[in-house]
Amino acid sequence: MQNACEPFVGKKITIMGLGLLGRGVGDAEFFAKCGAQVLVTDIKDASALQGSVEALAKYSTITFHLGGHRTEDFTSADMVVKAAGVPLDSPYIEAARKAGVEVVMSTALFAKYAAEAGATIVGITGTRGKSTTTQMIYHSLIRANRRAVLGGNIRGVSTLALLPEIQKGDICVLELDSWQLQGFGDLKISPHIAVFTNLMSDHLNYYGGDMEKYFADKANIFRFQKPDDVLVAGASVADRIRAAHPPLDPNVPEIIPRDWKLKIPGEHNRENASLAVAALQILGLSETETKNGLESFEGVEGRLQLVGEFNRVKIYNDNNATTPDATIAALRALAENVILIAGGADKNLDLKELIAEMKKVCKSVVFLTGTGTERIRKEFPDAPVFDSLQGAIHEAMQSASIGDTILFSPAFASFGMFKNEYDRNDQFVALIKDRTGA
Repeated sequence: MQNACEPFVGKKITIMGLGLLGRGVGDAEFFAKCGAQVLVTDIKDASALQGSVEALAKYSTITFHLGGHRTEDFTSADMVVKAAGVPLDSPYIEAARKAGVEVVMSTALFAKYAAEAGATIVGITGTRGKSTTTQMIYHSLIRANRRAVLGGNIRGVSTLALLPEIQKGDICVLELDSWQLQGFGDLKISPHIAVFTNLMSDHLNYYGGDMEKYFADKANIFRFQKPDDVLVAGASVADRIRAAHPPLDPNVPEIIPRDWKLKIPGEHNRENASLAVAALQILGLSETETKNGLESFEGVEGRLQLVGEFNRVKIYNDNNATTPDATIAALRALAENVILIAGGADKNLDLKELIAEMKKVCKSVVFLTGTGTERIRKEFPDAPVFDSLQGAIHEAMQSASIGDTILFSPAFASFGMFKNEYDRNDQFVALIKDRTGA
């Protein structure tokens, strides 16, 4: 994209939330390279953010105010870029808006300027399935030799930093969580092609237990669509969307044909594939290109991912299952003889259906310690509880027999034992590789 930096040259930009996942670093680098004066503020101190701070140390136009926020950093800026997960009632964001300062989020900012440059924006949201559906669409486009970029809720990727690469006619495939979609609401934009997979209870600790607030953020994916845009929705959420009076009626696709052979298990993944098909057809792929793309797709890391095998026992990594509904889907996909490793920090979600499915499918259960585990362990009094993944994996492997399946599907958040869910994922994969030589 020509002149990608033009809107930011010489501007005073405050970035709220640096983090350790690379997105904040990428955003700060982009603005600094564009000639902006960048102030990075985070509630974590410099020692907690050491890796990210060191990565930005070479830029003389980046300054840091860490270990807490200062109101003046928000009211004196030309633009505030807030990270995902900033509280809905943040007094600093309120102060910025009262001072007339524009508040944006980086992925939405990317979508705005990429669309103006002539790119097609494809956005995918939903409580479950958005990552897999996003990656299915992107994989199929690349396999069909289309120019496409992948962004949004992607580990280590600053979507905004991709802006200089964008050309007219590109397809930007964006995985969008409810937090990132707050930014679309701020800019009053929606993707050209919006895909809404489903809506289930999640993040209610953030939304104060209010599902309507959660849905309201998600709904920004379609709220500002134009007549030439397209809305694709899973059958379970279509009526909820219609009740919100969207600009477009949702297109609910049929499940893919039974003779389409996916490499990833589960009926829920065939539903994800159906949503991907609908988007790919709109983007001009033929049925053959679409089928070849989906049948060659090998899945997403941390989402019912086969990571190892020993003594005819398969081991699946479903680390990103941070809700009961996600773990239920995994258990139903694998069906029987499952040794489940689960547990973690509570999100205050209903556990009844998960408990019933565990009792139906699991040969045994191994728990990781956590506040969520404390709520569920009384239903499985014989299940051991470990304060390390290593101990839980050892127990699961020791109890496994030929034909069993070990499933790591936590059903809860990663707070406490791990830095974040990615740290939990990496630890699990490394331990399994060490134990199986995979």
